[in-house]
Amino acid sequence: MKFCYLLFTFAIPFLTSNDSSAAERMNVLFIAVDDLNDWISPLGGYEGCKTPNFERLAKRGMTFTKAYCAAPACNPSRASLMTGIRPWNSGVYLNPQPWRPATPDAVTLPQHFSKHGYHSIGAGKIFHGSFDEPASWDEYQKKGGDPKPTKQVLNDPHSRAGGVIWGVLDVQDEEMNDYKTASHSINYLNQAHDKPFFLACGIYRPHMPWQVPRKYYDMYPLEEINTPYVPDGDLSDIPAAGVRVARPQGDHATMLKTKNWKYAVQAYLASITFADAQVGRVLDALEASEHNDNTIVVLWGDHGWHLGEKEHWRKFALWEEATRVPFFMSVPGMTQPGSRCAATIDLMSLYPTLCELCQLPITEQLDGVSIAPLLRDSKSVWKRPAITTHGRNNHAIRSDQFRYIQYADGSEELYDHSSDPGEFTNLASDPVMQAAISELKEWLPKHNAPDAKFSNKKPGKNRKKK
Repeated sequence: MKFCYLLFTFAIPFLTSNDSSAAERMNVLFIAVDDLNDWISPLGGYEGCKTPNFERLAKRGMTFTKAYCAAPACNPSRASLMTGIRPWNSGVYLNPQPWRPATPDAVTLPQHFSKHGYHSIGAGKIFHGSFDEPASWDEYQKKGGDPKPTKQVLNDPHSRAGGVIWGVLDVQDEEMNDYKTASHSINYLNQAHDKPFFLACGIYRPHMPWQVPRKYYDMYPLEEINTPYVPDGDLSDIPAAGVRVARPQGDHATMLKTKNWKYAVQAYLASITFADAQVGRVLDALEASEHNDNTIVVLWGDHGWHLGEKEHWRKFALWEEATRVPFFMSVPGMTQPGSRCAATIDLMSLYPTLCELCQLPITEQLDGVSIAPLLRDSKSVWKRPAITTHGRNNHAIRSDQFRYIQYADGSEELYDHSSDPGEFTNLASDPVMQAAISELKEWLPKHNAPDAKFSNKKPGKNRKKK
């Protein structure tokens, strides 16, 4: 590992000065956004989505257009990113599996930075709320609550469909918890510090309930809302395991029956734009501060979200919409402003990348590899696919061209994104595609750790052990 550490030190362009402590002074602004899919304007998933501050972040540094989560659920996604340990090595596959008992010796990302001279400070949702770990931070402000909607909103038949919940709040932004979380980061950025910092800001929206101030709803008139295209019989060519994941007779059937699809899309868009506004406030503070020129900025989403695609709602699936995430990085002296990288990566790369950029040791604990070569040159050769896991023995391999899914029962799906970006046609049974499938299967893990112990808290619908 010492050789790797030295190699990383001499490989970073902005360390070519005589001051060997330059990397140690690089700060990190680490922004997490919950349940945010690819609808934001820099990724183009929904035409008309208003996210000027994500656009601003894209102009500041590099946008990764094909970034994917390690798991399409809050707890395993965040646990894997924050420890660097993949679900199939930790056994943390689903939301109700506490990550710390499963990985008692894991050094979390903020712990690693604190150990090497940084001040680690966080606010909002960084780890999954049920299994938060304030002890990982030098300072931490837990996520709080939001104002409650009025009875009129709660009783409105167009404010929920089954377990999918939304509604207008007649409050000011200042009353929202995400505003307070952003303010916590802003206050820190406004101060001078005697050591480099790792500052994490966890924005909760657009996580449900999609209850945000009215002005964000007003930006999306209902008559202008478009629902995702879902062809008839879209699930007819996928295996039974995939249909069970989609649950078409659950949320989607309820959404259609109650005629709430457009209302839900409107609410999700409003929540995205509210989150964008809070990100913008933090960027304002950074750019006005003395830290602007020596702070690495990273923004990531923990997983995507379906709003009817594949007749599915929520995350908890291995298809594109549940696994593709926003991912931006801005590295002073390295990334080109406004650059875009089309290499297929997953978020397991984030921990080792930040270690390399800040000249911290990269330990054997980490399952991912650094993407610093892509940050230096977005066209660098990159041959690793993204791998996403949902439940034990269920995996998706996303290469530049294909998405291959293998479920625990051995059933399969294959989609060719060069001709089918909507993943409408399962090619897994096509004899012509067997060579491609064989290559993709080489990336499947050879061992899947047993399920970590489940929490004794009452599980939600998505928490059923599989």
